[in-house]
Amino acid sequence: MSGFTDFSYEAQPMRVVLRPGAAVTATPDEARRLGLRRLLVVSGPRGADTARVVADALGDACAGLHTEARMHVPAEVARRAVEVARAAGADGCVAVGGGSAIGLGKAIALRTHLPLIAVPSTYSGSEMTPVWGLTEHGAKRTGRDPSVLPRSVVYDPELTRSLPVALSVTSGINAIAHAAEALYAPDASPLVSLMAEEGVRAMAGALPAVARAPESLDARGRALYGAWLCGATLGATTMGLHHKLCHVLGGTFGLPHAETHTVVLPYVLAHNAPAAPEAMAALGRALGTDDAPHALWELSGSLGAPRSLAELGLKEADLAVAGRAATGQAYANPREVTADGVLDLLKAAYAGERPGTRP
Repeated sequence: MSGFTDFSYEAQPMRVVLRPGAAVTATPDEARRLGLRRLLVVSGPRGADTARVVADALGDACAGLHTEARMHVPAEVARRAVEVARAAGADGCVAVGGGSAIGLGKAIALRTHLPLIAVPSTYSGSEMTPVWGLTEHGAKRTGRDPSVLPRSVVYDPELTRSLPVALSVTSGINAIAHAAEALYAPDASPLVSLMAEEGVRAMAGALPAVARAPESLDARGRALYGAWLCGATLGATTMGLHHKLCHVLGGTFGLPHAETHTVVLPYVLAHNAPAAPEAMAALGRALGTDDAPHALWELSGSLGAPRSLAELGLKEADLAVAGRAATGQAYANPREVTADGVLDLLKAAYAGERPGTRP
């Protein structure tokens, strides 16, 4: 951003509801508000019970329940879901769950242009963006399309109480990653930067509280508030090296999404720090530190999250392949993306070293 008075910002056409019990009470209201009468409810297998509760709350407006969402949205899974939606005569879709479920809902919306309602059960932030992703032939591709942006997002702290602490932590740091990269995005704006800093502050403060008291609606609500803000920044700006690396590691090597973001983020921030001093200052304010990469590394470690790519099952021989894939095309990033620089970053993340110890 060249100056405070030189920016553009486009507000997303979306309604957000956040309150305990909203999954059951607000979702039918949102469907009626949008004029939808036959909604396909989609989720992953692990979230099927929760999705069934939402489907039951919709009553006669539920056209069916499809529980086949999978991580990174494989293309064949997306094709099957589109077929199910068309066969059911659905006029809308409700995605209940984490990034996999919401990603599948977006895939349906992309192909059919059916309006989407998102009911997130994690802190991934995907529900706040017009970004879709599909994985095919070992590669994950993403794009932006206004048709996949949910028309309504229903945040229910009660829905996240059963989210295991380990996944809560990695999902929350995944959300922080969106805000961190938004702070140095070339298309940032003052409003986006405010949301990003507040989102990081809210999420970083909520995660220890969630770990201490997983049943706390207050802690869970504050985490959802942080996820909303962090996700909104993802939807408003262009992401850089961190998200590119995570797409490569997830789509090519099948690494778990939230855990990969958690491991990689401190190393990308340490790598980009010399070229993004204002972003690092904002992150430092949000985290109460003068070393944001190290603070995030310490936060994840103190809450029991993985801190190395080796822990996630990546092989050392895969690092060079991932590095080449992440540098094979141009994208916005505050520091020049080079093969040697990315490989060094990946080696540090693979070993779980303290961020910033390599040049």
